[in-house]
Amino acid sequence: MAIEVKLDRILLERGMSLTELSEKVGVTIANLSILKTGKAKAIRFSTLEAICDVLECQPGDILVHDQEGD
Repeated sequence: MAIEVKLDRILLERGMSLTELSEKVGVTIANLSILKTGKAKAIRFSTLEAICDVLECQPGDILVHDQEGD
């Protein structure tokens, strides 16, 4: 069981760079990069909400539960 992060796909669809997202959300590029690569162990709801607000998406668009992966 694993959580897959689709942030790179959403950024590509929105034509937005990680740097631009970082500036708009107020989270460092390093922290967003950790999230984007799937290496994050946790994410604050306030951060997830801010990302969703900027990208105009739902949390389920970014985080996907992969029942077969681990």
